[in-house]
Amino acid sequence: MYFFLTNLSFLDICNTFITLSTLLDSLLTGETRISFSVCVAQLYFFVSFIGTEFLLLTAMAYDRYVAICDPLRYVLIMNWRTCALLALASWVLGFLDVVPLAVFIFQFSFCEGKEINHFFCELTALMKLSCGDMHSIEIVIFSEGVFMAVIPSLLTLTSYVYIISRILKIRSAQGRRKTFSTCSSHLTIVILFYGSLFCIYMRPASMYSPDKDKLFSLLYTALIPMLNPIIYSLRNQEVKKALTHIFVTANILRWQNASSSSARRVVCQS
Repeated sequence: MYFFLTNLSFLDICNTFITLSTLLDSLLTGETRISFSVCVAQLYFFVSFIGTEFLLLTAMAYDRYVAICDPLRYVLIMNWRTCALLALASWVLGFLDVVPLAVFIFQFSFCEGKEINHFFCELTALMKLSCGDMHSIEIVIFSEGVFMAVIPSLLTLTSYVYIISRILKIRSAQGRRKTFSTCSSHLTIVILFYGSLFCIYMRPASMYSPDKDKLFSLLYTALIPMLNPIIYSLRNQEVKKALTHIFVTANILRWQNASSSSARRVVCQS
């Protein structure tokens, strides 16, 4: 699991850098122009990172399935070779799958307006600027969406069906709670990541809203990568103790400051 978390952390760093770097540069310099080649490159890497994350989360779901449903053979099944192959396949497939999309985008014919209503070169916002025939690229997007999003989602859902079925067979409540805690962090990330993406790309065209799209995009490009290490770290006992110590110390200092302020007021009044 920690091997996959390393890949996920590096992926979050790359995704955040490729999307938010242009936004920060625009805010600091006021320069909002971007060349077409750089825009396509940003879109290519962004979609590749999203597809890779779908596959990595699926591999992590399989890892949790083996750990809970076949714990005696976990070390044999999820060895270093298997983990490395799953991670490598996620990265390679994530980057290869987007190549046809990038080729079609380079053939876009744009109308007079060339202002992207987004804080980075997002696919939906870029397609709104095209005035050519979109039928071919829509077929490509649908095919890639099925391969990189729907199939991994179904595999992840299947893994958790077996996991939940296995947890429900545990007789003691403490055993069920302890077993579920091993996959609760991953399940939380899956719900947040899938939910934000499906709200944008799996809805009717009549519900398209640029403002809402930018809000959801900010969610999965900035907020979720920030929450990932926090959510996974909460299972670590040392992190829990450190957070508890911080909160206790903060409350003690606040109480001491309040007591000192009250004492000073009493002295001033007397």
